[in-house]
Amino acid sequence: MNSHEDVVITGWGCVSPLGGDAATTWASLLRGDSARGEITCIPVEGCRVTKGAEARLPELAGVSKKEISRLSRASRLAIPAARQAMADAGLLDQNGRSVFSRLELSISTTACGMEHGEGFLRDIWSASPRHLASKISRYPAHQQIGDLQQHLGFSGPSMIVSNACASGANAIGHAADLIRAGFADIVLAGGYEALCELVFCGFDSLQALDPDVCKPFDLYRRGLMLGEGAAFLVLETSGHAEKRGAQVKGRLTGYGHTTDTHHITQPDPTGAPLEEAILRALEQAGLNPSDIGYLNAHGTATVFNDGAEAAAFARVFAENNTGLRIGSTKAAIGHTLGAAGSLEAVFALECLRTGDIPPQINTKHPIPELAATLAKPGDKLTKPAVLSVNLGFGGSNAALVFTAA
Repeated sequence: MNSHEDVVITGWGCVSPLGGDAATTWASLLRGDSARGEITCIPVEGCRVTKGAEARLPELAGVSKKEISRLSRASRLAIPAARQAMADAGLLDQNGRSVFSRLELSISTTACGMEHGEGFLRDIWSASPRHLASKISRYPAHQQIGDLQQHLGFSGPSMIVSNACASGANAIGHAADLIRAGFADIVLAGGYEALCELVFCGFDSLQALDPDVCKPFDLYRRGLMLGEGAAFLVLETSGHAEKRGAQVKGRLTGYGHTTDTHHITQPDPTGAPLEEAILRALEQAGLNPSDIGYLNAHGTATVFNDGAEAAAFARVFAENNTGLRIGSTKAAIGHTLGAAGSLEAVFALECLRTGDIPPQINTKHPIPELAATLAKPGDKLTKPAVLSVNLGFGGSNAALVFTAA
């Protein structure tokens, strides 16, 4: 592997509970908005918590109502986000189709098109089941790959990462690995997640959802807020981007990942595996902790996650936290599971592009380890690099380092 191959980013896009595109979402984050509201897209009657961050599905221009009815909610989030990223990178022709017939995909999710699986079971239990074959055939994760390829006009190899809440960052890191290893010149990478009954009711039954607002890194945090969305990035070699005349908008300079064996659902409380992932990413990037100006933390507002992160950050930045700002955007858009790492990578890139840092909202009593570094309204980026980290069930830890174009 040529670990020194320059991986550049030429476009990105997203759909989130705060907006149907990256620009709208970013503006809302900077204002300190929150998408928390009543969940209407799935039945939540009987749940302890009935609020979360629900996205408004963008319109799909040129797609018939019949075809839209066949698409899962996951696909209806993923397609417009991927289209934005490809348009931003100059990869779409005048008909909105890919200029490359072959384009590799590295994507992530945890629930796939779960609504079709839930609908299948609901119909099985009903007195008059209908469209069973259609629903079960559109349930698997590879259906979203087919939908993306069909609606955007390309084909090629694809990779699905389902590594819990670190999946989005892993999918982007895997795309970079493909490029550095010489297996691809350009990759469309990202993640998507739609709210579904299984996940929402599961987290609710575990009492992992905060009945009030989500408060990452707060002494009185009580749990997460679930959200949904999708985000995609176009990654390529600098030579490939230059050859096709694409504008370089950012660089992925470092990727680190580790797996600990502490517990199936709880991170190592010492934060050591996450610390190692961060240090590996910094080493690959050729940077020091003092070069990081903004850290988009995983920040789920659960007791165990936030404590492990705080411990890791305290050690990594023990002597290099001047000018560092840390925040979790999950307080605004919710925890989007398989899409989290991709959405938060977009936010890290927007921070580099604009120089603005989104404030940490809802946290009134910050934990002492991070009190001095949590992002405040009006904070600006003063360092050359940003970092995004994610943790997932099963002990997954991932870190991405981005630098400006």
